[in-house]
Amino acid sequence: MGSVVLDNLIKDFGETRVLKNINLDIKEGEFFALLGPSGCGKTTTMRCVAGFESPTEGIIKIGDKKVNKVDPHRRNCGMVFQSYALFPHMNVFDNVAYSLNVKELKKSGILKKVGIYTRMLNSKLVKYNDEMKKKVYDILEYVELTEHAHKLTSELSGGQQQRVALARSLVMEPDVLLMDEPLSNLDQKLRHTMRNTIRRIQQDLNITTIFVTHDQEEAMSMADRVAVMQAGEIVQVGTPTDLYSNPNSPYIADFVGTSNIIPGEVVHKGDSYSVIQFGEQKIESKKKPEKDSVQIIIRPENINILKENTPNLKNVFDGVVEVATYLGNTVRYEVKVENQILIVDQNYEAGEGILEEGSKVRLSISSERVLLL
Repeated sequence: MGSVVLDNLIKDFGETRVLKNINLDIKEGEFFALLGPSGCGKTTTMRCVAGFESPTEGIIKIGDKKVNKVDPHRRNCGMVFQSYALFPHMNVFDNVAYSLNVKELKKSGILKKVGIYTRMLNSKLVKYNDEMKKKVYDILEYVELTEHAHKLTSELSGGQQQRVALARSLVMEPDVLLMDEPLSNLDQKLRHTMRNTIRRIQQDLNITTIFVTHDQEEAMSMADRVAVMQAGEIVQVGTPTDLYSNPNSPYIADFVGTSNIIPGEVVHKGDSYSVIQFGEQKIESKKKPEKDSVQIIIRPENINILKENTPNLKNVFDGVVEVATYLGNTVRYEVKVENQILIVDQNYEAGEGILEEGSKVRLSISSERVLLL
């Protein structure tokens, strides 16, 4: 297994710089996600690690070895593509064995190469040896596809095809597993199942994994650490809980989860708190910012709708429900406070009523949950 280090990685396409000084230190055995919107550079970063793109500047290391000039097939990276890239004319067994055939080609003489190429075209003409058969069947059993070994991939479901692509990468025992948005073609329920499957396999094998996605739920639920990218740069790296609880910018707060982001001015700084004004309202925060013009960050679940006769609290605001959306275990309200719309998430229990649009409410926000950036 191998760690991955990117040191001041730069990639230009013509006059356009798509990667700008990317620095990452991915630990051996870590599940690391590259998260960001389309066009931010996450797939290009992965392709540089795989060797499909050459960086304009910078260093790429896998383990202790600098691999900038190493051909892709010699980097021992397994790759799972968004489209799976399976061979439709081959059955599941042959698709998975393809990696082993390619690996054997590298160390074979001319006569043996002919036999391997023949087997890749038609495995009935040249048989697999017992060792290769065992490796393929072992990995098929691991991803629960043994009974489908002799089916064409076109006969499989999307989730099964995804597991074939995963098995094909794992059978070659790669140092690093690279996954480029592998769940984007699956429906929501199957995506959830495959997230759990991939995470289980990664932890069982302790394989260093780089996972590219634009879906923050995938990154947050699967990865040990996440790098959030924007316009070719890494804007924050951290654990999912760090990114959610302590975003370093409004961009992170907005991209990772949902946030209320409100411009405000600091009007008072106490020993352990600050008072910020937005519109005609004032809110207290336990944070003490260095600047006076700030962005107030409040997560929707950190806003409470007060019941009648609730004792007076700090950070209480009167508002009117503009929109109420039932989401199953929660209800999302859009509440107008002065000229500001606040998104408020409340747990829902069966039998409870949902506030109607136009209802007057009082909101309470703990000062510990008011972030200032």
